[in-house]
Amino acid sequence: MSLKPWKYIVAVWLTVVIAAGFLIPIPEIDILQESARNLFLHVPMWFTMAVCFAGGFIYSIKYLNNPDPATDFKAESLTQVGLLFGICGLITGSIWARFTWGSWWTFAEPRMNLSALAMMIYVAYFVLRTAFDNPEQRAKIAAVFNVFAATTIPFLLYIIPRQLPSLHPGAEGNPAFSEITAPELRYVFYPAVIGFVALSIWLYDILYRYKKVKYQLEQQRA
Repeated sequence: MSLKPWKYIVAVWLTVVIAAGFLIPIPEIDILQESARNLFLHVPMWFTMAVCFAGGFIYSIKYLNNPDPATDFKAESLTQVGLLFGICGLITGSIWARFTWGSWWTFAEPRMNLSALAMMIYVAYFVLRTAFDNPEQRAKIAAVFNVFAATTIPFLLYIIPRQLPSLHPGAEGNPAFSEITAPELRYVFYPAVIGFVALSIWLYDILYRYKKVKYQLEQQRA
């Protein structure tokens, strides 16, 4: 199956953004130095994850209001893509921590630990889906859990970490986020966010169509 034109645009866009991220000069930033290039990968991953989880949250509510298998497929697909980008956010964050804090993981950093907890909650969402054989029951309980999971994200990734000591930018002894996103870096950072969000929509579209076709085939066999 040939790619739609906008999917070519997404592929080219991300290729150019990533290449620019490796090639542009990085300003002198305390502690981070050249590792600041990870800004173009790590932070957009979390932005993209948030967009996908928000989409899954909306479709889960829609399913609870009007049960429809297609709506459940959309919620599940968006949540899958969101979890993928969340895990990528953890991985890129761990790599960044290794070169700036000297450790792949530190339990003294609340954002890392709470982010991992958030991903575990979403892993539980998919484990929960495997516990039911009845499609309608599975979709309904999964939708309720997805709504719960989405409501934990603002607390685990934003509200609680801001109340605790942190090694992340903006905390004591670290460069503020405004310094990281210096003007010369923003020209790559914002296009990177747009590119990865577009990539997530692409992946969601593939997953959703796959689940829909699979469901239709199962219905024909039944």
